[in-house]
Amino acid sequence: MRALPIRLRLTLPFALAMAFVLAAMGFFVYLRVGRALLTSIDQNLRAQAGESAGHLEHGRSLLDRDAASGVTAAQLVAPDGRVLESVPAKLPSLSSAATRAGVRDGKSVWWSTKIRGRRDEWRLLAVPARAKGSGAVLVVAQTLAPREDALHRLARELVLGGPAALALAILAGYLLAAAALRPVEAMRRRAAAITATTPGTRLPVPSGRDEISKLAETLNDMLKRLEAAFEHERRFVADASHELRTPLALLRTELELALRRPRSHGELEQALRSAAEETERLTRLAEELLLIARSDQGELPVRHERLSALAVLEEVASRYQRHARERGRSIAVAKETDAPVEADPARLEQALGNLIDNALAYGNGVVELFVHPNGDGIELHVVDAGPGFPAEFVARAFDRFSRADEARSPGGAGLGLAIVELIARAHGGRAAVANRDGHGADAWITLPRAPEPPIVPARSADPIVQRS
Repeated sequence: MRALPIRLRLTLPFALAMAFVLAAMGFFVYLRVGRALLTSIDQNLRAQAGESAGHLEHGRSLLDRDAASGVTAAQLVAPDGRVLESVPAKLPSLSSAATRAGVRDGKSVWWSTKIRGRRDEWRLLAVPARAKGSGAVLVVAQTLAPREDALHRLARELVLGGPAALALAILAGYLLAAAALRPVEAMRRRAAAITATTPGTRLPVPSGRDEISKLAETLNDMLKRLEAAFEHERRFVADASHELRTPLALLRTELELALRRPRSHGELEQALRSAAEETERLTRLAEELLLIARSDQGELPVRHERLSALAVLEEVASRYQRHARERGRSIAVAKETDAPVEADPARLEQALGNLIDNALAYGNGVVELFVHPNGDGIELHVVDAGPGFPAEFVARAFDRFSRADEARSPGGAGLGLAIVELIARAHGGRAAVANRDGHGADAWITLPRAPEPPIVPARSADPIVQRS
């Protein structure tokens, strides 16, 4: 069933439903027509019974000659079952003892049966006949052959017309399904033509506000997001290539200059130191790109531990003190507030180290670290007293290869804050930057507060057993 086209899968249930409806309708019509024809015959018999009763009162024949043609019959039966009068003659008794008993109770008795010596089935009516004494029964009968012929013709027409009507209904259902799916086919053809070299191409949206038009709008939104993702990846590759090309070019230049002519020991040492710096920059950039690539492939793996937020800040500050002194700066940790967090210590220290690097590279004055509880989250802040972030940079601070000042950038790749955000999200938190009310920049990571450890009840001491 799943291998069939959708048009057929829609048409087949419709065909089955229509077949059931047509069969039920045909059966209903057949029963209704049969009931209507039988009612008409009963009305004729009732009229004929009244007319025959009048004939008996005037001593005339039970049936008129034009009615006594074999289609209609009448019989007058005595209470003991003797046939007193019969039209046509020589008919067997049409009533049974039970029928005569029912008539004597003042009832009209209807029944259908076959008459011996006659073809087809007959419809009979028995009524009291008071003209010939008490207890006589008048029976009138009419053949059901015309009714049976009419029902047979109706059945043939239903058998022949039903499949034809079903075929027309199936064809109409198939055409309606094809018309309903035509916009889907148009979207499929357009989607097959969309490639990376045709940006901006969208699927046709039907004019109606139905499910298909909503599907087209949803797919167009998806194409827009995919194009944004492709453009993001393209810029990422281009920026990464540019960032890698610069240190490689410098490294190659240093090595070529060192090999161009004989150098002294000091010149060779200076060239090697410069090459080592560029190699370290390449290594750091490769590690950052690898971290971003791992994050893009899925959730960044972290190993959660219960940590003191203040202890983490002090550890990171101690590692960056020498770097700060080389720049004539210092790092201070506010110890008034502490809070527990669950985090990967290595990843958290990496993120805070990137924030400190930015503060040392772009800010001025003392770099201050502090903990700020905020509801269910714990904020770890890194602030400085520099000029702050440019207003247009705040919105794109965590974009990859984004720098606050391209002209005065100290050589970073612009991935530091992007990695900070990746690490924060991997911990279920977030990262943010803002300018302080006075002077300076404020960058922080918000992490979920660590749950309180369960209270373990103290174990009772073992009883002292004294030995005798």
